Amino acid sequence: MAINYLASISRYVPELLSVVIMVGLVLIESCYDNSERKKGFFYAATFIGLLFVFINLCVSLTEAPSAIFTNSMVIDPFSTLVKIIMVLGTMAAIYLSKESKDIYGSLKSEFAIMTIGVMIGGMILASANNLLMVYIGIETLSILSYALASFKKNEERSSEAGLKYSLYGGISSGVMLFGMSHIFGMLGSIQFPEIMAGLYELSTFETAVLIPSFIMFFAGIGYKIACVPFHMWAPDVYEGSPLPVTAFFSIVPKVAGMAVLLRVTMVFFGQEGALQVSWVGILSVVAALTMTVGNVSAIGQRSVKRMLAFSSISHAGMMMMGVVVVSEIGTRSILFYSITYLFMTLVAFFITSFVADKYGNDHFERFSGLIKRYPMMTIMMSIVMFSLAGMPPLSGFVAKFNILSALLSEKYYILALIAVLNSVVSLYYYMKIIRLMVFREVESMEPIVGFGALNQSIIMTMTVPVVMIGIFWSGIMHLTEGASIFLGK
Repeated sequence: MAINYLASISRYVPELLSVVIMVGLVLIESCYDNSERKKGFFYAATFIGLLFVFINLCVSLTEAPSAIFTNSMVIDPFSTLVKIIMVLGTMAAIYLSKESKDIYGSLKSEFAIMTIGVMIGGMILASANNLLMVYIGIETLSILSYALASFKKNEERSSEAGLKYSLYGGISSGVMLFGMSHIFGMLGSIQFPEIMAGLYELSTFETAVLIPSFIMFFAGIGYKIACVPFHMWAPDVYEGSPLPVTAFFSIVPKVAGMAVLLRVTMVFFGQEGALQVSWVGILSVVAALTMTVGNVSAIGQRSVKRMLAFSSISHAGMMMMGVVVVSEIGTRSILFYSITYLFMTLVAFFITSFVADKYGNDHFERFSGLIKRYPMMTIMMSIVMFSLAGMPPLSGFVAKFNILSALLSEKYYILALIAVLNSVVSLYYYMKIIRLMVFREVESMEPIVGFGALNQSIIMTMTVPVVMIGIFWSGIMHLTEGASIFLGK
């Protein structure tokens, strides 16, 4: 037993290291005086620590999958690649918070500590192999997110965002827990492999009784990825939260939620039968509605941040299309999409954040004539907008093409058509910001402080993968080929 436990610990190093970093940062922060604004050692420790986590995850990508801690967690290439995406998103969000004026100076270090806590919750979700670990992961991720949403405590909208997030989160967690308890009552286990084995021994009547329980279970996951009808919190929370928080929410919780949804689908509903048909039917409708509602709602937005919030909802719908396929092709497509989505979202939010810091808001008009002042930033933003819309030869196009290819391989022609039509709709609001940056007269020639040489270099560096992955996409697809989901023992 001791040997097995020690072996489990050895496969759980990234998560344990993240916990050590979080606790260490709390101790470092407590040593700073209120007058010390820069906190250089704090941020150095943060980035060095997360870099070690990133390296450890990259090294473990080639290791054989295994179940640890009495089969409650699974360490496989799929979960490891998802964690790498989350670590990169967390590092970028922490750097953005350091540079942004949208977070109070006294709370910047707290932001870093809390985001690492949320990342740990996401890591638990990515590796969860039983219902209890799913619940612990969601709650770890959610509770700290409620505080992050209301970081601007002196502003009413931020307080409202935190309150809405916590109310929706509490209700969805309760509904999910009720569904989990019914699943346990019917099948007598919380372990994924045992539930999978028990599902196909049920009678038709028992299966019909159990389907509502899985729908309630899906409520908790759907709330994290902001899919319809669990998306109502997202636009207000994203708009009321500080911009670095919004950027973080758009990546880490969403990718974590998508990972657990994909694992649950592949484990529980991987075999053909009435359960798979019911689950896939529900996901198909939800995915189509999520894409459509997100894109249509984004059209009339005045705030770029709110537009990106609705855009992230539509991208969640697109990734759910890959889940519907219930195959390794769909898994690879979602992983590829997540990698490209990470860089596209970060560039969009970095540029939006620095513009908002200058003018005090992120309305579309603030971007007018940006090409005359910062041509490179205009080019980077345009590349990302084209990529988000799915224009070739950028990575966003390849990501959407892979999803469509997976759908067509399983003959989901209607879903593929809906996805194409939604991409056409999204082109309108993405092009709107490009039109303002390029063709409108500039409002002011005053410099934007955030667009210093270092920040512009970082933004350009993050834009490079958006272009290069679209051209040399086969390398990333080869990386995702080995990232299969391990079903446990």
